[in-house]
This record gives sequence, structure tokens and C-alpha cells, in this order.
Amino acid sequence: MKVILHVDMDSFFSAVEVRENPELKGLPVIVGGKIKAEEEKDTGEPDRKIRGVVSTCSYEARAYGIHSAMALSKAYELCPDVKFLPVNMPLYKRVSGEIMSILRKYADKIEQVSIDEAFLDVSTKVRRDWNDAREYAQMIKKEILEREGLTCSIGIAPNKTIAKIASDFLKPDGLTVVEQGKASEFLAPLPVKKIPGVGPKTEEMLKKMGIEQIGQLTSCDVQELVAKFGKYGTRLHLIANGIDESDVEEEWQRKSLSRERTFAEDTKDASVLNKCVDRLAEEVYNAIKEGGFVFKTVAIKVKFEDFTVHTRAKTLKSFHSDLNTLSKTAKELMMEFSEGKREEKGYGKKIRLVGVRVSNLGVVDEKQRRIINFSEIMSGQNF
Repeated sequence: MKVILHVDMDSFFSAVEVRENPELKGLPVIVGGKIKAEEEKDTGEPDRKIRGVVSTCSYEARAYGIHSAMALSKAYELCPDVKFLPVNMPLYKRVSGEIMSILRKYADKIEQVSIDEAFLDVSTKVRRDWNDAREYAQMIKKEILEREGLTCSIGIAPNKTIAKIASDFLKPDGLTVVEQGKASEFLAPLPVKKIPGVGPKTEEMLKKMGIEQIGQLTSCDVQELVAKFGKYGTRLHLIANGIDESDVEEEWQRKSLSRERTFAEDTKDASVLNKCVDRLAEEVYNAIKEGGFVFKTVAIKVKFEDFTVHTRAKTLKSFHSDLNTLSKTAKELMMEFSEGKREEKGYGKKIRLVGVRVSNLGVVDEKQRRIINFSEIMSGQNF
């Protein structure tokens, strides 16, 4: 039988911080920023400036309604006693590497999908039944806890998508098994937002169609879903029926590289925005150079003071790897958000965050003297 595990570390960044600083245990902790006392008010009290968003928060913080991607200022309003910690990425990457080393020895194949989660194909390791799969997952949880002092939640299922949904079913420190043939029964009562890729907009569109639970998707006309969501409509219908034919991919290929910056003060200043784009372009360029990548698509992300997000992208005629092309294209895209353009389009607001991203990546095949596009690799066109 095919057995896939999705291992998801619990509140990873904050859990690592609590492990490193035991005095934080039991307290509401946010990783993602800090309070900066800047100018003093007339009262003599410091004016507290809180910038950025929540990267991860402890479960104690979540009890106050705080969640990932929430503005730090909002999180502070919900819980003034929360402990703010800056992101310590070198530490998290090191711990992630140790955890992935543990997982690797348990898997036939492993696909790391982020710093704190991975899919494991353990089909040849589990030979008896689904109870055997449960015991196998418990062994993994035990070793991670004993060696790293961290808990994880694991979903076990016949395919990747169901395993991922199952890993989120009981958190923290959860273990959920969805046996072959029981996926539809497990999924039916869950809200549609539990399907990976269904965000607020898709959820709202489905709600307008009278679909709020995954089970309702199974009886929905596929053609109606395709008309509304394109190819993704077919995927929604398949997932609702417990079907996902994708394999655990041992060699994961990076699809994009990005950097972003949240300003200390929301701004409309064109010189500040352009300097920021230049710096971000240089950071992305350094990552491209280090990874040996070339790119074909450049994108800009802008978050306004009211937290609305807009993006612009441009796909070039050929692959590039130079800073000049990256920076020039990014600044051209940024012109779409110049103050005059913003007012003309009705969103003449200050800007809170700017991001630069490259995608449609490739690598240079020195032997064949050509560029291999990662999208070709994923579709098997080069092998």
C-alpha cells in the first residue's frame, strides 16, 4: 500500500526560541519583530513603533487571536504582554537541517517543502497495515522530541494532499491517520479553506456557490468548477474525493527567489522607494549568484498602509543573470506605483512594504551549453 506522511513542526520558530530560552515557556511569544521606542511624546513617554508582521507565534499567543502574517501592531493590541523576538534564521535553518536528517533515515523518499515541513514516502517501511503506519510515525515523533526537544504533528494518508490536511487536524503534537478508502469521509465535514491553496478569495467564491464544506464539492458539477476556477476547479473536485496522484519528489527545485522590506515609516517618497528596490534587487541578485540561477521573470510586490497588496510582473524574452537587468526591470515595474499613478488609479496611499522577486528560474547546463528551465525539469522534458 502507498503510505505518505506529512510532518509539520509545531509553531517552529517560536518553539525553537522557547527551547533556547526556557524562561519563555508558557508565555505568549511572537517571532517577527520588536517594539522600538523612538520619539518621546509630550507626556515624556516613548512613542512605541511596531513594524512588520508575525512570522510565527506560540500557542499561548494564539489564544489571544494572534496568528501568522498578522501586523505586529495588531498583535500588540491583542496582547500587550507578548514577548517580541527578532527572526534568527541561521538558528532555525540549523535546527531544520537536524530535523530533516532525522526524517531522511525513516523515508524511502523525502520532499522538504519548507523550513519546517516535509512529505515522506514510507510505503516500503510500513508493511502490515495502518496501525503499523501509526506506530512508525510515533517513532519519528519520539526521536524528534528526544533529540531536538520539539514537537511535530503528522498526517498519514494514501497521498500527499490528504496527509497535509491530516497533519493540521490535531495540533500541536498531533497524529492523524486517514486510511485508504476513508479520505472522503474524513474530508467531508471540513471547511473548504482546509484544502491547500484555498485562500480567502477562493473560499468566498465557493461560499457564493453554496459550498462551505469539502463534502459539498464532491457533488458539485465539475464543469461549473472549471468555469469558475479553470484547471484548479478540476483539482478541487479530485481532492474533495480524496484523489491526488502527485509523487513525493526527492529533488525539489526552487521556483522563485525573493526579498522584501517593511519600512520604519509608511512612505510615498520616490527616492526612498527606488533605493529600497535597488537594495532588494541586489540581495536577490546575490542569492541568484550563490545558487547559480538565471531568471526570466521579475516581479514587484507593494503593501500599502491599509495592508492591501498589489503586484506587477514582467517576463523577459530570454534568461538573464545580471544585476543591471534585474534592477532596471524592478524599477520599471515600481513606476506603476509612483505617487502620480497611484492617485490616478485611486489608491494614492503610502507604502508600507516593498518586495522584489524573480521566478521562471533556470540553471546553465555547461555540457550542452544551454539553459535548463526548471519548469521543463518538472515536466520531464529534459529527461
